[in-house]
Parts: sequence; C-alpha cells; structure tokens
Amino acid sequence: MPTYQYRCNDCEYEFEEFQSMTEPPITVCPHCKGHTRRLISGGAGFLFKGSGFYITDYRSPRYKADQRKETPDSSTPSPKASRTADSTTSSKKTSKEA
Repeated sequence: MPTYQYRCNDCEYEFEEFQSMTEPPITVCPHCKGHTRRLISGGAGFLFKGSGFYITDYRSPRYKADQRKETPDSSTPSPKASRTADSTTSSKKTSKEA
C-alpha cells in the first residue's frame, strides 16, 4: 500500500497517510478540519537485494570512465602474464619428456 502526502488549503498543515489505492482521498484536515488536497510526490527509492544486483551497476558515467583509465586493457596481455604462461608451458613439456 502506498503512502500519500496531503496538505491543508487553510492551515498549510502537511501529513502523510498510508492508504490503499482504492480508498478515496482524504478531504478533511485532521488539524483544523479544513479542506485538504493530495500532493504529487517523487515516491521512494528502492534497493535491489540478492544475487545479481551490484551497487557498481549504477555508477555515474564519470566514475566508469575513471575506472577504465585505471584498469589495464585486458585484450593486450601484459609482459608478466606472457612470461607466466611460457613458464607453465615449458614446465609441462619437461614433465612429459621425463
């Protein structure tokens, strides 16, 4: 059930009411018994919880651009990575030959 915001036209008193969507709007101010109107609100924020949702999925474009600058390109292997791959390949060859 949503929470609706109301404001009194007479005394400017603002209040919230937890109502079903099918209930009629409140028309009488609980403070001064004047006429009220329902306000348009921005709603509430929400968070995804559980697996598959990450806080970094909704980062700003600037943050993502800065991260790309700091992270090395994964398509070009670094010299250290190629040396490690060569050493594991050569060690496998020597163990097969023995």
